[in-house]
Amino acid sequence: MPNSDLLPSLLFKLNENQLALEAAIMELTNWVEQQGSSEVADNVRGALWAIDNNEEFIKMTLAVLMAPE
Repeated sequence: MPNSDLLPSLLFKLNENQLALEAAIMELTNWVEQQGSSEVADNVRGALWAIDNNEEFIKMTLAVLMAPE
């Protein structure tokens, strides 16, 4: 398999990891908020906004890269 064929798979796996980390961080954020630190939870949610904001573009790009030619 040529190295160029590995790139889409690598990007797909990196995106999966990113989404898994986002989910784990969100679980911790919810717990922090339940402990009474709503300001910290809001700050974390604000930082996670970038992941949500970029997710659709990443999915579309991966679809193009992984589409058969």
